[in-house]
Amino acid sequence: MQRLYSLAVIPVENLSSTTIRDGSLRLVGNDGVATEAEIPAFAGMTGSYTAGVCEVRNFSEYLPHATVLTGRLLMDYLELTLPGVFLLTPKVFGDERGFFMETWRESAFQDRIGKKVRFVQDNHSRSVQGVLRGLHYQIRQPQGKLVRCVRGEIFDVAVDLRRNAPTFGRWVGEVLSEENRRSMWIPPGFAHGFYVLSRAAEFVYRCTDYYAPEHERALRWDDPDLAIDWPVLGPPVLSAKDAVAPLLQDA
Repeated sequence: MQRLYSLAVIPVENLSSTTIRDGSLRLVGNDGVATEAEIPAFAGMTGSYTAGVCEVRNFSEYLPHATVLTGRLLMDYLELTLPGVFLLTPKVFGDERGFFMETWRESAFQDRIGKKVRFVQDNHSRSVQGVLRGLHYQIRQPQGKLVRCVRGEIFDVAVDLRRNAPTFGRWVGEVLSEENRRSMWIPPGFAHGFYVLSRAAEFVYRCTDYYAPEHERALRWDDPDLAIDWPVLGPPVLSAKDAVAPLLQDA
């Protein structure tokens, strides 16, 4: 039987939230009463999570009328400098057999993102080193994308194209790799692109709307107004369409 941390005497239906602060787990019930304890597995972690983000089990046969939280954080959500764009870092459980991680949980994702999201299309691509794909967006049927690199390493970029947003024209970029196992959520209203850093990379992503080539548009990857700091190793390899993409001011 797995060792339990004897801190969660709050029934799960009454659990409002959990907060991790430098390895200390704080549980707050709907009545506002908090319980706090240090959890070695959470050392160095900080963030706020709902109960659904952690593995909750009912051990009523051991602790009558109580629910015990085992201390397994499944996903960390970090909102980046562009509002609505999130970096997701999974908790990886490994041993001599290999590893396990959860890459998607609808309830937790919607709670942290703050809106209901429905994915309708999954895509998988492979690219060699130096390939730059993007910056792509759709003028109709705009796509939200949950992106992940499952082989190799890429530099992933989102550009804010929401005309009324104070961050219009700004960008954010993160390294995604098979080593860090991170994902990035890019909501509708953004252009997206990535550059391959490793010898080859495989890229998978989930979309909230279908690919519509008649509505697809592209922005020039080296637009001076965007000033994206691509970590290019030399002139990037572009598709014919991306090579003649317009600047943002002309799009």
